[in-house]
Amino acid sequence: MKKKIAGLLTIGFTIILSGCSQWIDQGESVTAVGSSALQPLVETVAEEFQQDRPGQFVNVQGGGSGTGLSQVQSGAVDIGNSDMFAEEKAGVDATQLVDHRVAVIGITPIINKEVGVDNLTKDELKKIFLGEITNWQEVGGTNQEIVILNRASGSGTRDTFEKWILDDENSVSAQEQDSSGMVRQIVSDTPGAISYVAFSYVTNDVDVLSIDGVEPTDKNVTTNDWPIWSYEHMYTKGEPKALTKEFLDYILSDDVQENLVGQLGYIPVSQMKVERDANGNIIK
Repeated sequence: MKKKIAGLLTIGFTIILSGCSQWIDQGESVTAVGSSALQPLVETVAEEFQQDRPGQFVNVQGGGSGTGLSQVQSGAVDIGNSDMFAEEKAGVDATQLVDHRVAVIGITPIINKEVGVDNLTKDELKKIFLGEITNWQEVGGTNQEIVILNRASGSGTRDTFEKWILDDENSVSAQEQDSSGMVRQIVSDTPGAISYVAFSYVTNDVDVLSIDGVEPTDKNVTTNDWPIWSYEHMYTKGEPKALTKEFLDYILSDDVQENLVGQLGYIPVSQMKVERDANGNIIK
């Protein structure tokens, strides 16, 4: 009798495992890689998207805009998240990629709270990152050496900052970090430190800088009075299909655009009063 029961249990367990295996096999997934500035939005939307879709997953990773563009072009991932246009990335064939603009993000200089400065001219900020101004006392702050922290090469945030503040010149050699969150933490902990992050990464741990008296606000971004901003692109290789298309449609839906996008520190594209092309020209 015990053998018979054991046999029946084994059969039943095998059937259950077989059913689970079929469910797992039928699961779908999408992988989105790239911009760390865009990552918080994509991760949050992915969590909501998956709630009513058992067996369907969206894997979100950082790595920087350059990585996202390179990997989506190679077919290694479904979506490449980027703060820069594909046309701006060397080695990327933009004609292979389809651009889905899901938001706009402002980028601001951030400083350690003990620096004692709240406004710089663009020229002063540029000279700091070019190594021509080396002490905060030179721009009205404390007698403290300036410590520059950059995002890593390939970062869309860095590319945007250097484009609009350094006029495409390269910052002096400095410590580099892949993660926007780590940049903020290091600036918070390091006397005299300065860097730059997306608005969505700003916390009370650091101070932000106005430039020529203009504050880094969403309103000033929408009118281009604050020029350090970029579109948040989600690129696909060709037109998206299946779950990738579903996910992109979801992130572009009115519900997400009118609620989550703003709540997480981004700006819906629909709120922009201007439009820029890949060369930075205002076209509207």
